[in-house]
Amino acid sequence: MPKIPKTAIKRLVNRSSSIRLTDKAAESISRVLESKARKIARYAMAQAKKNGRRTILKEDIDSYRLKFGD
Repeated sequence: MPKIPKTAIKRLVNRSSSIRLTDKAAESISRVLESKARKIARYAMAQAKKNGRRTILKEDIDSYRLKFGD
C-alpha cells in the first residue's frame, strides 16, 4: 500500500483541474511518486556521501534534476 495518502493526490489533481480521480488511480499515482522519490533519495544520498557529508542538501536534489530532468 502506498504511503502517500490518496486524499493528498486527489487534492493535487483537483487544484489544477476539474477532473476527479478514482481511489485506484490515486493509488497508482502514489506508487509512481514513491518510486521516483526513492530514486531521487538514493541519488542524493550517493552525492552527499561522495562529497563527504552525512546530510542531503538541496543541491543534491537539484543535481538530480539537472542530470536526469524532471
